[in-house]
Amino acid sequence: MKDELGLPVLSDVHSVGEVATAAEVLDVIQIPAFLCRQTDLLVEAGRTGKPINVKKGQFLAPWDMAHVVEKITSTGNEQILLTERGTSFGYNNLVSDMKALPVMRGLGYPVIYDATHSVQLPGGAGKASGGNRELIPHLARAAVGAGVDGVFFEVHPNPEQALSDGANSLQLDALSPLLKQLKAIDRIVKEDGG
Repeated sequence: MKDELGLPVLSDVHSVGEVATAAEVLDVIQIPAFLCRQTDLLVEAGRTGKPINVKKGQFLAPWDMAHVVEKITSTGNEQILLTERGTSFGYNNLVSDMKALPVMRGLGYPVIYDATHSVQLPGGAGKASGGNRELIPHLARAAVGAGVDGVFFEVHPNPEQALSDGANSLQLDALSPLLKQLKAIDRIVKEDGG
């Protein structure tokens, strides 16, 4: 992707031992939601000086991301993105609390909304996660209306055939029209100072 298309590359790290190797290749280091409170991982990622995208754990209140930010900034790294991806709501369900978005923006760093993992139903398909992909456009529009700085999508030409996250992936041919809508909403929100 980086060499052929000139696109920046982002990927997860899951342990401190992976960080240095990942930093040699990645443009953005991503901390997965379930590891977002791991001090040693956050600090090691911060020390790379690379932008760090931290996905808020489904178990964490948005204001608790302040502690995550403190751990990374303790290294002198201020290149932080905070990603909202839903909150656990009972068994096998995530909900998106749009109030979380301005709370997280209040921490002073860009907020990304993960529109596809927010519709995931963890374990909802028995041995795998399910999802409600038909809700992706609705939640993405709401998040952009709430003033997020970016939106993340899992996209696949045939989600039913996807090796991972198919149940919560956006159909590829739905991406362009949705992005046009999101840009229009963003323009209106930014004109109003949102």
